[in-house]
Amino acid sequence: MSTRQQPRSLNARRFLGVLPATGPAGRLPGMTDSHSDSLATLPLPALQAWHGGLAQAFMAIERSDFLEQLAAALGSLTPIESMMISLERKGLPPHLLYEQGIPREYRDDIINRYFSRGYLLDPFCLAVDSGLAEGFYDLAQIAPDDFFSSEYYKTYYLQIGAVQDCYYIVDLNPQSKLSVSLFQGLSAGHFSPEQVALMRAVEPIVRELLRRFGTSGGMPQMLGAAGSEPVGNAPQASLNQQIESAFMNFGSHVLTVREREIAHLILRGHSVKSTAQVLEISPETVRMHRKNLYTKLDISSQAELFSLFIDWLTQRRDTGVA
Repeated sequence: MSTRQQPRSLNARRFLGVLPATGPAGRLPGMTDSHSDSLATLPLPALQAWHGGLAQAFMAIERSDFLEQLAAALGSLTPIESMMISLERKGLPPHLLYEQGIPREYRDDIINRYFSRGYLLDPFCLAVDSGLAEGFYDLAQIAPDDFFSSEYYKTYYLQIGAVQDCYYIVDLNPQSKLSVSLFQGLSAGHFSPEQVALMRAVEPIVRELLRRFGTSGGMPQMLGAAGSEPVGNAPQASLNQQIESAFMNFGSHVLTVREREIAHLILRGHSVKSTAQVLEISPETVRMHRKNLYTKLDISSQAELFSLFIDWLTQRRDTGVA
């Protein structure tokens, strides 16, 4: 499966910044008149199914099956191959609340590897931790410029059958958010512009339903029953601080500080040009440091660097090192 060409929608120094929640005249980012009219163009049976699904979700908002009902409603609006709904808490790993459509052979990659350590390099998780405004986003709006050629994308997206990802993100309080991740690609297809327009058009009602479920509905009871930490716990160090700290220790016995910074940015999906812009050095200097760090670590590719870092991070966590 090959990657597609992605738009470079954010420059290297902004990709983890806070994106605006609304555009001019209160519109959502990217919303046009065609987005506003998307529901009106649905065939009547599809519109009836969407409204019926919404009614079921409203009735379940104080119960643990709310997420299943919301997922069914979204699926009636447009086909979605797989979905994950997670609690995002500042400085903590994402907490999976609901999933559907993930094939059995990919569950270990998604549930165990991603939620235990893979999320630390995920552009969406890092953007949320940096204060990403609630709304509806396409992965290309958030990711660094070379992310779709990165080993992370190949491992945690393409390898498990996902080529495209869209998100709803909803604020619960200053430390907690709910996210709905919508994946496409198992069929080797993408969300069409019309599908994305539909999902963006219903963002206000999806956001309000999730907020009510997460604050005064069934989520607190669901988390309590599962023995999970409450939503309002005091935050740890931010995710960005954790990953920066990890990289300052990764290879510290052989790599210079600058080489570790460059390894960090490469693995997060920055190109040589983007890395140079972030660090305010020349592309030639970036290439020189990259060559040196590969030599010192006895590797020859980004794939080997990625594997080395994930293995090191796993050992670090297994031994209880923060």
